[in-house]
Amino acid sequence: MKQIFRLFGVLVAVSAIISCTPGGANGKSRSSSSSKSAAEKVYVAPGEYDEYYGFLSGGFSGQVYTYGFPSARLLKIIPVFSQDPQSGYGYSEETKSMLETSYGFVPWDDLHHPDISQTNGELDGRWVFANGNNTPRIARISLEDFETQEIIEIPNSAGNHNSAFVTENTEYVVAGTRFGVPIPQRDMPIKDYKGNFEATVSFISVDQDDGGMDIAFQIRLPGFNYDLAHPGRDKSHGYMFLTTYNTEEAHTLLEVNSAKRDKDFLTVIDWKKAEEYVKQGKGRIEKAKYAHNVYDSQTHTATSTMKDEVLVLDPAELPGMVYFVPSAKSPHGVDVDPTGEYIVSNGKLSANLVVHSFSKIKEAIDNENFVDEAYGIPILDFDTTIAGIVEQPGIGPLHTEFDERGNAYTTFFISSEVVKWKVSTQEVLDRIDVYYSPGHLSIPGGNSRKPDGKYLLAMNKITKDRYLPVGPEMNQPGQLIDISGDKMEMLIDFPMIGEPHYASMIHADKIKDKSRKIYRLSSENDHERVVKSSNDVRIERDGKNVHVHMGMIRSHFNPDNIEGIKVGDKVYFHITNMEQDFDIPHGFAVMGNTNAELLIVPGQTKTLVWEPPHEGIFPFYCTDFCSALHQEMQGYVRVSPEDSDIELSWSLNENVE
Repeated sequence: MKQIFRLFGVLVAVSAIISCTPGGANGKSRSSSSSKSAAEKVYVAPGEYDEYYGFLSGGFSGQVYTYGFPSARLLKIIPVFSQDPQSGYGYSEETKSMLETSYGFVPWDDLHHPDISQTNGELDGRWVFANGNNTPRIARISLEDFETQEIIEIPNSAGNHNSAFVTENTEYVVAGTRFGVPIPQRDMPIKDYKGNFEATVSFISVDQDDGGMDIAFQIRLPGFNYDLAHPGRDKSHGYMFLTTYNTEEAHTLLEVNSAKRDKDFLTVIDWKKAEEYVKQGKGRIEKAKYAHNVYDSQTHTATSTMKDEVLVLDPAELPGMVYFVPSAKSPHGVDVDPTGEYIVSNGKLSANLVVHSFSKIKEAIDNENFVDEAYGIPILDFDTTIAGIVEQPGIGPLHTEFDERGNAYTTFFISSEVVKWKVSTQEVLDRIDVYYSPGHLSIPGGNSRKPDGKYLLAMNKITKDRYLPVGPEMNQPGQLIDISGDKMEMLIDFPMIGEPHYASMIHADKIKDKSRKIYRLSSENDHERVVKSSNDVRIERDGKNVHVHMGMIRSHFNPDNIEGIKVGDKVYFHITNMEQDFDIPHGFAVMGNTNAELLIVPGQTKTLVWEPPHEGIFPFYCTDFCSALHQEMQGYVRVSPEDSDIELSWSLNENVE
């Protein structure tokens, strides 16, 4: 008990000292000092900002979670592949189209690897790209308004795990398939997998002005499993590196049957060579059905277009484009250091870390130092590509990231640790225990030419005893580590929203001053049913469809009394938040609606469809506490029998006694 009181006294003293520092109310970024305690290093005083944004994958939630670091405060949940009842994403008429696919409306996915756009190999803070693993898709999130603006489905893919990885100038987002399948899809025995199943790697071009995506080309590969990837950088720019496992082409009990070979592959793609073939008119056009969904932030409305073909390049027919490099057994992550020279292959079943040299790979290719081929693709000599081996650094290596001082940091799943080692010498420098079983890790800019090696986020898979028990399922633990000194230091342990697979972290200065505050009604809302003034308020009937054009502002709806709605009607509430002040959203919900509420930010228009189940009086109200008179922000809809002759009418502040 005495220890508890002493600890409490220390924390109070620390808080008192820190809270007296100037600038807290001005929204300034915090400063740091190597002499501070762990508690001080993660403390962000009220009114101050975190130094970094972290965009964490939501895994099976289908969302991206935005955290501030070092405080580990959750800042925003960005719905991407899953419907979100809080904002109405995927429920509102404007956003339903974002979740359309060739399979129909799919309101969920398994989101794994958010990656930030780059310019000249440095994170630029324009967009975050993320992959849908189950129904193969790539999404683009705007970092101006932190909303999903585009989703493109990936045809000829199954298990879109090997994505979304951004090249150095955001020329492409690269998306590889995890599972081999028949292409085109057809009925055949599963046992005939070997030699008949195939895979693809898609190169999705990105418009540098507006971020618009398109599938530039696909590269057809053998039906191995392609796990993760990273682009070359600096001297290896123009290349893509993919970990490749199940080169046995097993179709059952993979934990045994895909681990029989001593080595698997690192797939090396020369995408500059692929571009040359495309310019020469090589490749073939194949039929492929896939959806392309785009949200227009000017009209506040999404559209879905179904496309029907894709350009395919076959490396067996187009030499010099793809190579296989023997590498660590059952590799998971592949990571490229800031110089582009060193490529780390993290073999899950290996006791060592394999470090390839790009210069040696290139020399082996130029000298045609091949030892074999697989499906027409040359296989390089393993020994001629090696820069070195990190000998027995831990058990179960998964992922590696880098700082700007020539160091690498690797997670070890089985031995539950992060190990720091020197890239040029492969010498182990330090290690720190994490709890428990880390998967991915993230360093700000750690997958770019210019890392910012101050913090490392370990995203662990198993929680066990870290937090108060909440039943059989626990949120996964994240642990922030200070890596600025010679020795790593654990700073904070916090529960993440699961399941995080990767995070992309960036200095806040690259984003925060560009963040949108409002949509200006005068120039940034071209929704066809926008209400910009009381003159635009109206209700229109088109058969059984009724369109309510409604405005909302503190603290009332206009109109707030509606009559003439009938049982059997489908009512479209087109609601505009007429506020022009930052951070004054309004919500809307009507009793008996079977979808979700709407959360509408200033200057935005959204639409909710409601089908009244029976006659009566149905209240609606603002769901977001917006003012002292929030509780008064409400209204009523009168629903009459289907054969009623009551005409539509609407009002605000009428029939007052």
